[in-house]
Amino acid sequence: MTHDKKSCVERPRKLGAKWTGKSIAPDEKIETFELDYDGKRDRWNGFDAASYKHVIQRYEARDEARSKYLKEQQLKKLEEKNNNQNGEDGVSDDDDNEDSLKVDEAKVDESKQMDFAKVEKRVRTTGGGSTGTVRNLRIREDTAKYLLNLDVNSAHYDPKTRSMREDPLPDMDPNEKFYTGDNHNRVSGQALEFKQLNIHAWEAFEKGHDVHMQAAPSQAELLYKSFKINKEKLKSQTKDTIMEKYGNAATEEVLPRELLLGQSEREVEYDRAGRIIRGQETALPKSKYEEDVYINNHTSVWGSWWKDHQWGYKCCQQTVRNSYCTGAAGIEAAEAAADLMKANIARKEATEEAPAAVEEKRLATWGSEVPDDLVLDQEKLAEALKKEDERRREERDERKRKYNVKWNDEVTAEDMEAYRMKRVHHDDPMKDFLH
Repeated sequence: MTHDKKSCVERPRKLGAKWTGKSIAPDEKIETFELDYDGKRDRWNGFDAASYKHVIQRYEARDEARSKYLKEQQLKKLEEKNNNQNGEDGVSDDDDNEDSLKVDEAKVDESKQMDFAKVEKRVRTTGGGSTGTVRNLRIREDTAKYLLNLDVNSAHYDPKTRSMREDPLPDMDPNEKFYTGDNHNRVSGQALEFKQLNIHAWEAFEKGHDVHMQAAPSQAELLYKSFKINKEKLKSQTKDTIMEKYGNAATEEVLPRELLLGQSEREVEYDRAGRIIRGQETALPKSKYEEDVYINNHTSVWGSWWKDHQWGYKCCQQTVRNSYCTGAAGIEAAEAAADLMKANIARKEATEEAPAAVEEKRLATWGSEVPDDLVLDQEKLAEALKKEDERRREERDERKRKYNVKWNDEVTAEDMEAYRMKRVHHDDPMKDFLH
């Protein structure tokens, strides 16, 4: 119903089912659904495992017929053996041995198929095709590595080289894994040694040695062996020197009891004042730094006193290092100076006037206090302003400056007021727009 005779892919019959009425096949099932890029190119898309059932039944029937045939052959041999019991024991034994050595043809074919170690295959070479032995990568009954994890985001499989470097099942128990990825073989066995040999050859070539792993592999391997021997010698020599200097705590030598418990049989007797009467006082351990060294008449070391985030000497309470010690007098003088400073600060705060009183005073333009009876003459102030303008023009253009300069050190209140009025205030944001 779904296709005509011309487009049928099945083997054509001598007489069709239309006339014989036998083996009428059901209609094909056409699946119409949208797939992604991988789904469209899946060679097993739409495959029904039940369609393979007749192939399995055929092989099972063949195996059953074979086993039945073998049993019949064994029964025939037993009957012949019973009939030939008249003095032919030796011959019958030889026949049994021959029968035991014979192998069924089908079994021979199966053994050839099961030999996964060697496969006779056509191998292409540069000189032309030749028959060689190719090792298979796995036993045919084992699960292929790309079927261990069907997740798209799992380990990448390269079909050209049949390699899967990463572990397809990283979360699985390692004891139950059959395959852990090709990288597992790259870092184990002789592969790791060969990698270290290559690295050593590269490093030796960079340091000036004429070594090449591909050009002279024997030389590179011999150099690597000698390098390892020398490295072990140097390591053992360094270890011996360190143990000779500091000792070995891992040895079986028993440490003395004095070191373990910090006790000894030495007896020291003291009097009531703490002086030694008999025996010898225990010596305190000394450090590599100088201790109890006093300079500049000090009786304490630097850093024995601290105040206001500063270190100093405890004997004189000075914070200047390498200063001369002043003793108790210096401490009293420092305290008196601190008290005097506090008193001056308190007196200044008491006599300080309020800001409002200061603002009431009238100030001149130049910032000094102006007496109440001061009156500026407006004509003199205008003349002073003109003079200030001329002076500023001369300062800006030196060509207008005169040779004979008259010096006058008498400055009136009007001149000072004009100077202050014309002076440029640098804090003024409009100072650039004055001229």
